[in-house]
Amino acid sequence: MLQKTWNILIEKSRFFADLLIEHIEISLIAIFIAILAGGLIGILISEFAKSAKPALGVINFLYTIPSISMLGFLIPFSGVGNATAVIALTVYALLPMVRNTHTGIMNVNPDILEAARGMGSTQMQALMRIKLPLAMPVIMSGIRSMVTMTVALAGIASFIGAGGLGVAIYRGITTNNAAMTMAGSLLIALLALAADLLLGIPERRMTKRKYGKRRSGKRNTKKTFAAAIAIICIFVLAFGAFRGREQETIHIATKPMTEQYVLGEMMDILIEQDTDLNVELTQGVGGGTSNIQPAMESGEFDIYPEYTGTAWNMVLKEEGIYSESMFGRMKEQYKNDYDMEWLGMYGFNNTYGIAVRKEIADKYGLETYSDLQGVSDQLIFGAEYDFFEREDGYDALCETYGLNFKETMDLDIGLKYKAMEQGEIDVMVIFTTDGQLSVSDITVLEDDKGFYPSYLCGNIARSEVLRKYPQIRASIEKLAGKITDEDMAAMNYQVESLGKEPREVAKEFLKELGLIG
Repeated sequence: MLQKTWNILIEKSRFFADLLIEHIEISLIAIFIAILAGGLIGILISEFAKSAKPALGVINFLYTIPSISMLGFLIPFSGVGNATAVIALTVYALLPMVRNTHTGIMNVNPDILEAARGMGSTQMQALMRIKLPLAMPVIMSGIRSMVTMTVALAGIASFIGAGGLGVAIYRGITTNNAAMTMAGSLLIALLALAADLLLGIPERRMTKRKYGKRRSGKRNTKKTFAAAIAIICIFVLAFGAFRGREQETIHIATKPMTEQYVLGEMMDILIEQDTDLNVELTQGVGGGTSNIQPAMESGEFDIYPEYTGTAWNMVLKEEGIYSESMFGRMKEQYKNDYDMEWLGMYGFNNTYGIAVRKEIADKYGLETYSDLQGVSDQLIFGAEYDFFEREDGYDALCETYGLNFKETMDLDIGLKYKAMEQGEIDVMVIFTTDGQLSVSDITVLEDDKGFYPSYLCGNIARSEVLRKYPQIRASIEKLAGKITDEDMAAMNYQVESLGKEPREVAKEFLKELGLIG
């Protein structure tokens, strides 16, 4: 595994370098805001003692909220992407910053403060010239722990479509690529350790400084703190300027599914080949449609691959089973309600299916969904998170077929087959284009009541973007009707089982079609 991890780091060095820069950018912005806001709050509650207890109570409460819950709470307000990630990271960074600033100031020897007041120092002078310099070792300790924690926690940013090394971890899990997951995790750990070691140098110097040298050391303390702030500002401004130069960019999003990674790469390749536009591809947005659609409405994303049945139930909130005879009506609703268009229908139908472990199917003679009715109370059912919330998901399936499973397990899409292989689940939802279907020891049951609707795959694009850049339409339509169920399953298999990169698989398929040189 270590050799594979090293190899993927070398082979995809540019990919990991870009993710590393994004990770540092997100972390630094959150750290900068936390130092300013946390430091200010820490000073205020130290100067106004009655406010300390409620302020620290609120910050402690926010700190106990699980990171995924925090992201879910923030998405409706700030959307997906870097902004939400920075807000969440800042919230978690506040506690060590506020607490250490407050503790450092409150532990300053009161005799020194009394002497300062006796010499005529004002409250502000005492704060700036005595309290903060003397509290700086404790404050620096808080900054050090806060920075290390923020760098490590920034991996969650990928769950909501932001960048950073978490992208490698999440993509590795989704595509069954353990080496990529390990590489992303290792780089985050090394980055956090490097930050901890670098900040440990000034902290140790401050801690070792003796009281007799404090006067001469105050300037150095201030200079060290100011230099750290200045470096953070330079990084933030530099990254901001770099981002600001990005123009004429099309923002494509994909769900956390192997085939969506491949489709996203195909669009990226074709648009950049056929036009003068740049493409920014955000892969594997956590929550899929539920997070991408709001981001489309707000203009954060311009295009993403979607499935007709999903759009009908999850976006338009229509009840009942979708059929392709409703496609015209759905297109009209998208145009009227969201000013978005469907284009580039690929041709494959990635609908749901139900699979059981082969030994279970043989034991109970299971061939259809209805056969599960008599034994479901002895079996464990596994599916990805959103399946349990869908209009056509778990509840509807159980109601239609009279099922009552012993237990249910929420799983990431990329972990279902592993869980089935290890016997942790007995029944699971599959997609008909899953690459691992052909090599897994499972039995796919027949949907004897025709429960699952059609899920033809196409792209949803904002009409505003198509009007502004009409050349995009021609590029995307090149793939219309070109991908069969078998084609998609084969491409998924190459990524999930043969270890190929989604972009490599996308290029090979486009070459086979003669769409690229």
